[in-house]
Amino acid sequence: MSKDNRFIIRRTFSQERFEILWKKRKNGQATLRDLTEMDEIVNRDPSVRQFVLEEMENMENPADNNDLQDMLQQPVVSHQSTTDKIKAFFNRLFNSFNTTYLLPTN
Repeated sequence: MSKDNRFIIRRTFSQERFEILWKKRKNGQATLRDLTEMDEIVNRDPSVRQFVLEEMENMENPADNNDLQDMLQQPVVSHQSTTDKIKAFFNRLFNSFNTTYLLPTN
């Protein structure tokens, strides 16, 4: 395409600002004020709202499979022997006794 035939992309200030905030959010640098401003722009501008909805739809599909696989995996349970359980009981008992009765009161 030649230099003379470039298309002009018209954007509003809200769309430009939303793009900047969207990049900050993706990089993990967005503050609460930035996120609040982003929310206000989404609620005001229908084209931005449509963009966000499409992005959310694209993000949910791959994540659903990963979440489902994570939920289906059984957690690893370590079994304690009886002596380990008794040791843990006495450790908790003595630690709670020490923190409750031996600390100086002001």
